[in-house]
This record gives sequence, C-alpha cells and structure tokens, in this order.
Amino acid sequence: MAQTGGAEKTGSRAIMREETERAILDAAEVVFAEKGFGGATMQAIADSCGLPKANLHYYFASKEKLYRRVVERIFTIWLEAADSFDTELSPEAALRSYIARKMQLSREHRYGSKVWANEVMHGAPIIQDYLETTLRSWTETRVAVIRRWIAEEQVRPVDPRWLLYMIWATTQHYADFAHQIETLNHGPLDDSQWASATETVCDIILRGIGIRPDADRPA
Repeated sequence: MAQTGGAEKTGSRAIMREETERAILDAAEVVFAEKGFGGATMQAIADSCGLPKANLHYYFASKEKLYRRVVERIFTIWLEAADSFDTELSPEAALRSYIARKMQLSREHRYGSKVWANEVMHGAPIIQDYLETTLRSWTETRVAVIRRWIAEEQVRPVDPRWLLYMIWATTQHYADFAHQIETLNHGPLDDSQWASATETVCDIILRGIGIRPDADRPA
C-alpha cells in the first residue's frame, strides 16, 4: 500500500509539474509575442501566469532558456503537422493534411507563431543555431519528398523550397496578421470562415502544382 501511495504521489507531482510548465509556456508566448525578447521580463511572465517569480525561475533558470523553449514548442508542433508527408500515400492527401493542420495551428497558437516571426525578422539573435541545424535538416527531408513526387510525375515541376515557403507564409499569415484579418472581417473568423479559408488555400496551392482535386476528376 505504501508503495502504491508513493507512486500515486509521484505521479500527481509529475502531472502538476507538467500543468505548471504548460501554464508558464502559454503565458510566456503571449508576453514574448507582445513585448519581444528584449521587452519581456520574467516578472511580467510570472504575473501573467499567477506564480511568484522565484517559482518561475525554478522551472526556467533564465529568460533566454524560457524563450528558447517557447520557440522550440511551436516549432515542434509545426513538425508534427508535417508527419503527413511520410504517412499519406498521395501528394494531394499529404499537402491537404499539412496545410489544414498549419491553418488550425495558426488559429490555436497565434502567439507562438508571432514569437517565431518576430525572432526571425530580427535576424534570429537567440535561435540562429536552431535555424542552421534543426530547421535546415527538417527542410531538406521535406524537399526530398517533394522532389520524389516530381520525379514520379505526381506534381508539376516546381522548386520544393518555394513551395514550402509559400505554404508557411500563407498559413502563418492567419496568426501573425490576425489583428488585420479580424479588423477587415469585423471580428474573429468563425468556424465556417476558417473552413472556407483553409479550403481556399488548399485549392490554390494544389492546383498550382498540377493537382486537380478529386471532385474535379472524371469518374
């Protein structure tokens, strides 16, 4: 019984730690997105998530370590969205799944996307090493998949990098320029508008590389 009780306490502590860490990262995303790395303070982040500053430092020893974790989290989520490149059988299914997931992430993680955009626009002073290693390696694997599709004549010959950059720019626009979109839309996009926007992006990009949606193909 004592061992079972000890295991339960250990498990509860682990869950509490995960929840606290998630709350810190969520708060940090917003503060970093609004203030930038230079303008954000650990005190502001602690206040935002309702923790004493000392507790915040217990989880993240420095602002730079917390910032890097925020950036890594959004990038990891984006990487997972691209699993369809390896799991889907056709370019249409892979790209449609990837684009749809990236659009949804722009809706759910707009602040994380803004942190990434701000960092890169300022020359990536904190995460340049991350761009040169993790992002470069990941991009090369996606480029290889697209080149295979081209060699198999499943898509029109295009430069894979320009295609990826277009997808990133288009989908992340809905996060990075959310305020502009909401102003022009007279409010946040509702579910049907998000679905319509997603389908429009998919349709234009797929047709641009020579993929006709299934609905357009003769029976």
